[in-house]
This record gives sequence, structure tokens and C-alpha cells, in this order.
Amino acid sequence: MVTVNGQFPGPRIVAREGDRLLIKVVNHVQHNISIHWHGIRQLQSGWADGPAYVTQCPIQTGQSYVYNFTIVGQRGTLFWHAHISWLRSTVYGPLIILPKHGVPYPFTKPHKEVPIIFGEWWNADPEAVIAQALQTGGGPNVSDAYTINGLPGPLYNCSAKDTFKLRVKRGKTYLLRLINAALNDELFFSIANHTLTVVDVDAIYVKPFETNTILIAPGQTTNVLLKTKPHFPNATFLMSARPYATGQGTFDNSTVAGILEYQVPQNILMHSTNTLPLFKPTLPALNDTSFATKFSNKLRSLASPQFPANVPQNVDRHFFFTVSLGTSPCDSNQTCQGPNGTKFAASMNNVSFILPITTSLLQAHHFGQSHAVYSSNFPISPLIPFNYTGTPPNNTMVSNGTKLAVLPFNTSVELVLQDTSILGAESHPLHLHGFNFFVVGQGFGNFDPNKDPKKFNLVDPVERNTIGVPSGGWVAIRFLADNPGVWFMHCHLEVHTSWGLKMAWVVLDGELPNQKLLPPPADLPKC
Repeated sequence: MVTVNGQFPGPRIVAREGDRLLIKVVNHVQHNISIHWHGIRQLQSGWADGPAYVTQCPIQTGQSYVYNFTIVGQRGTLFWHAHISWLRSTVYGPLIILPKHGVPYPFTKPHKEVPIIFGEWWNADPEAVIAQALQTGGGPNVSDAYTINGLPGPLYNCSAKDTFKLRVKRGKTYLLRLINAALNDELFFSIANHTLTVVDVDAIYVKPFETNTILIAPGQTTNVLLKTKPHFPNATFLMSARPYATGQGTFDNSTVAGILEYQVPQNILMHSTNTLPLFKPTLPALNDTSFATKFSNKLRSLASPQFPANVPQNVDRHFFFTVSLGTSPCDSNQTCQGPNGTKFAASMNNVSFILPITTSLLQAHHFGQSHAVYSSNFPISPLIPFNYTGTPPNNTMVSNGTKLAVLPFNTSVELVLQDTSILGAESHPLHLHGFNFFVVGQGFGNFDPNKDPKKFNLVDPVERNTIGVPSGGWVAIRFLADNPGVWFMHCHLEVHTSWGLKMAWVVLDGELPNQKLLPPPADLPKC
């Protein structure tokens, strides 16, 4: 397996808001590699964002690259991961941003902070899994297990010894930094007989609320406060995660578990905590979209004087993107395993995105060579409208291309992401690089441009970098294009990204020096 510094998960990076980070990545494996600092705004530092062939060519075997960026106006939990093919299945780790010195959390200071990072494990080489799927056109083999901090836990065969244990003291408050680094699955998470208080998502403070269960999509982070029981409970408790699955394809229908274990007080004689009763949490049903909707609707920005929600009130550019599965023709003289002998594909506005392989999009933009690498005509809405969540069209074929959407500096954008019923409705966690955005509205069925905007929340909508497009529904986001460069947007279900569910935005330079993309570093990798 590919690892960073021999660790799985990879090394924890801890920084403070305002810190400048220099991270040298040396490639000692046979695969090309690049690292993405997921959720970092990368203001004027697009060369450090990391997606292969978007902001850089990947780091080749024996080569190195120094990622150089400053954390501006962010604090909370993010993570880093490989951003090429399926290497992020094992190449990932926590990125923890502490507030500036002397600045407190807007909640009770925790006794201890614990990163909990969910992963997905294959007994096979994940690179071989996706290579086979792309060759045959069928769906890839699903994972064999989920992990918590790299460990699968006692519910899998022969894995009881590989269990994450969280040992706590009674009457204390713990900050759990939850990260979903799984490749292809949204997850429910719960701790038996304990309540969690959500205080932060995607490194943005939210209005605190209590819940027994968390829903967290790939690419999302959630900080929760866990208040332990005031007295020794004479029990241990499972903390479990399993998928929220809405699509019609196969998925890893298994459960990962860790153990919450209380420190035994000195006045209690006990030879082993293994003799204590073990309580298990009750998780929602695998397809419980009702819970998913209620949970997401509870998320609201703190919107305080210190941490305001600067929602764009006026919109310069409106976009409407369909998010769809689809098909592409099978190569001649080949038998394919997709629907009706085709290959699976995925698209936005029916464009299945093709990355360049001889340069990066950002290099092409910066050096004025874009005409040879990409076109600037990504459609602002579907070229052929249809009943997006009704009976799907007979023709499920996608178009292919390297098309980008271009925005002048400081453009305020409203983007509606619409799921479709093509090959089955499905939730899609969409991640936008280079920006946070505000989730101003969401609903089921087809978005109605006349009625739905009247219900938008423009006061305290949640601010995120990754949002789940509801299965059979839509979500509306707003952001200010104040960060020059080329910025990837893609589904964080890695199989959908592999099938083409991705695109990129070009944000042009502004007029002032601090509104321009800086030139590339000297050690930028060559293709």
C-alpha cells in the first residue's frame, strides 16, 4: 500500500490560523502522486492546491515538490489526501487548524481533542480495482471494510485486535474532529448512549445543536463535543459508522466500530474492562433520506459579529448544473459491463470532463496557452432541458470535453446543482476547490426558479466546501469568486470523478496586486 512516512493514516498536520506551511513531498513509489489540502482556501496560492493536471502535473517517481501556502481566515478541522486516481484510499491524514493565540473557541474549551478519520479498505490494490472498472466499463468492486483511524474494529472477521479505542474520563468534554476520507460512501456515525453536540463543519463554526447521529459525506469534516457521563457507567460503548446509500449500484454494506471506554476510578476494583457490558448504537436505515434531510437542515452558520456569514446578497451570474450518471459507447471489438453493453460515465450538464495529460489547466491558463488545452464554454445550463427527476430520457449517452467556466474577479455566483434520475437518483457530495460557499437552499424534485429562490436563507446559511446534492433533489449555493486561478469542482465519490463527474472554474485576475495569481514556483513538476 502507498503511505506517507510509513503511516496509515498519514501524519497529522497541526497549524494555526495565519500560519505559513511549507510541506515537501518526495515521491518514492511507482505511481505519480499529488497532494490536495482539502478545504484550504489557497488565496493567491493555487499552485499549492494539488489536484493532478488541474493545478499541477503530478510528482513523478524520484521527484519532489514543496507545497507553500498560508492559512487565511480559517480554523477548525480539514484533511489532506492524494488527488490522482484512487491513491487517496490510503494516502490521507488530518489537517488541524487551531485559532490564533489568545482567541478562544466559541464553545466550552474541551478537556481533550481527538481526530477520528473514517476510511475505506480494499483487500485488493485500489489502483487495480479502478483500472479494471474503467477498462470493462462496469462498476468497480466495492471495499471490504471501513476503518476508524486506520482500524476496522471488532465487527469484521479476525479484526477485534485492530480496534480504535477512545479512553475517556468521566464528567469531561471531548472535542471529536470527525473526517470522512472514505472513497465512495457517505456515513452515519453514532456513539451508544451518548449525545453529540455539533459545533463546526468544514472548518466553519455553526450554531450548536445536539444529535445522536452524524451524517458525514466524503470530503466533509464535522467537529462535535462529547460530554462524558458524570459517574463511572460500569459499561463500555460502541462507536459505529455505516453507509448512507441512495444509488442503485452495489456498495460496502458493512459497519466499522470503535470502543468508547471509561477510565476506571481508583475506588473501584476491576481486573478488566472486558467483563463490562457493551452497548451498541442504533443507526438510521441505509437509505434514510429523511434523516439526512433533517440533519442537513439543522446546520446554520454561527453568523455572530466575530464570525459573520458574508452571504452574497446580489448575484452577478446564475448557473444551473445537472449532476448525472450516464453511459458512453463501448470500444469496438470489446464487451462492456455497463448498462446495455455500454460503459458507465458521469457528467455535469451532460459534459463528462476529460483532464489534460501533457500540462495542467492552471499552467495553460497562466501562460496564455488555454486555447490548445481547454475551451471556455462550459454550458451554464443543460443544452437539452428535460424532467430531471421524472422518467429519464431514453438516450443516456454523455458528451466528452475539457470545458471550463470563466468568471471575472469578484463575480458573485449562484449555482443550482440538480440531481437527475438518469440510471437512478443518487446523492452526490460535490466539492469546490479554492472557495467556501453558502448553502442557501435545497429541496426535492426539480428546482423551480420562480418559487424556490423565495425560500432561500440569506441570513445564516451553513458555509461549506463540500455539499451533498440530495438524492432526487437539488441544492443552491452562493460564493464570491475572489480567488484568482483555476479551481476544480467534482463529486467526492471517487468512482464518479473517475467517470467524469467534474469540471473547473477559471477566476481571472483582479486589478490590484493582491488580486492576482502569483507566478508558479521553480520546482513545479513537469508532465
